[in-house]
Amino acid sequence: MDFALSTLDLAVIGVYVLGIVLFGLWIGRKQESTDDYFLAGRSLGWGVIGLSLFASNMSTSSLVGMAGEAYGGMGVAVFNYEWMAGIVLVIFCAFFLPFYIKTGIYTLPEFLERRFDGRSRLYFSGWTVFLNITVDTASALYAGSLVIALIYPGVDMRLSIAILALVAGLYTIAGGLKAVVYTDAVQAILLLAGSAAVAWIGWTTIQAGGGWEAVTAVTPEDKLSLILPANDPVMPWPGLLTGVFILGFYFWATNQFMVQRTLAARTLNQGRWGALFAGLLKLPVIFLMVLPGTFARVLYPGLERADAVFPTMVFDLLPGGIRALVLTAMVAAIMSSVDSTLNSASTLVTMDFVKRFRPAFTSRQLANVGRIVTLVFMVFAAVWAPIILQFDTLWGYLQSFLAYVVPPFVALFVVGVFWRRATSGAAFWSLMAGHATSALLFILGPVLGAIAIPFLYIPGILLLASGLVLILMSKAQPAPDMAKIADVTWTPSLWREDSEALRALPWWQNYRVQGAALVALTFVVVALFW
Repeated sequence: MDFALSTLDLAVIGVYVLGIVLFGLWIGRKQESTDDYFLAGRSLGWGVIGLSLFASNMSTSSLVGMAGEAYGGMGVAVFNYEWMAGIVLVIFCAFFLPFYIKTGIYTLPEFLERRFDGRSRLYFSGWTVFLNITVDTASALYAGSLVIALIYPGVDMRLSIAILALVAGLYTIAGGLKAVVYTDAVQAILLLAGSAAVAWIGWTTIQAGGGWEAVTAVTPEDKLSLILPANDPVMPWPGLLTGVFILGFYFWATNQFMVQRTLAARTLNQGRWGALFAGLLKLPVIFLMVLPGTFARVLYPGLERADAVFPTMVFDLLPGGIRALVLTAMVAAIMSSVDSTLNSASTLVTMDFVKRFRPAFTSRQLANVGRIVTLVFMVFAAVWAPIILQFDTLWGYLQSFLAYVVPPFVALFVVGVFWRRATSGAAFWSLMAGHATSALLFILGPVLGAIAIPFLYIPGILLLASGLVLILMSKAQPAPDMAKIADVTWTPSLWREDSEALRALPWWQNYRVQGAALVALTFVVVALFW
């Protein structure tokens, strides 16, 4: 397959990159205070929040990787990570976002300090910064360099990564979260339009050659099913609860990288509607980004590399103008992931560390510190990505690292919000115990191969271990000051108060009605591919 770009393709991509940078710089002008720079003045509406959440979550690795998995990997079961987002976001909107908005926090680690103490905050913040830069940003840059390598094999990967980091970092440094969110909204629309073009033309091509029957004839039945047997080595169905749900909860409800957009909502309802909108946008992904890989089983049997499926469809099926649109969407996916992780890590360092140890800094000074930190992380991520990816096994370990690192933090948020008796001392030591357990499992499993626990069972084991330590140690210690934690712990009375407030809204603005509809739609989609 010849992946050469036409003059039209190059022109469209060039105009887009220049336009989105200028747009981001214009949107982000005059962002001087910490509220402005890190939380867009707490002024965001539901539409831009939902689009930004979607764009930040869907990277180029999603476009390339999900089609590749559908073609030659786990099949459509890769979509389990997508539909679970809607379920998680409903829970997030009902029980967690109200506390985040009410307390006026800048970062998720800050919430842990409100609930427990500064030790848990700094520990969580440090880990989040590390994961944001070395895993999230590095993987986005690497995926982008892979796409460029497919099109231009002679371009050095380091150069590709440097250019991608610079382009996304430019408007992020200047304009902060507001620039990130509004550029993400544009990029989300491009992502949806571009992937829809590939899916539609792929489907019409399939229709001319035998239709869905031709697809099922060359596709094993299990590759068309979301719910796989309990003994499946990659995606056993119990793992949807013990792994996919727990990792999804971390990603959507406790990760600064994603939650920062909802913290910037102008009202609680705007944040809730935006989060649920993002969950809704995740449902068509199976048709737009997963099934095209299944279609490719008929169109391109015998491809040597599964990750070449999506680029092959783009260059083979699409005419020049539309092909440029899809390639632009791929560039958009890279930029939306990189800008989000850079802004998130900058917020964490500035608000959790610099502000803590330099309390005399003014709001404007902190915003300028955020710009400097973003620049430093931009450079570091660009340097880190090619170094770590020289070692395939190490990169695989890092990708699975989330399953070993984040469950103790999830336990802290869940137990901390729903059980008032949890103490600050027990919280910190539950993190230590949880990560000691995860280190042991990681060494015995991926490193030494002495035990073989399915990947998606690990988060459930660690969540249970951390939760038990937190509960047992809390019972052995004096109870916390209930007055101090009243604003950060859930009680049934809060649900009743929320119900009273919702009665003043039209039914279609009630997030509970919206959430129920999202759950129902999710189960319809899952049932179609059960």
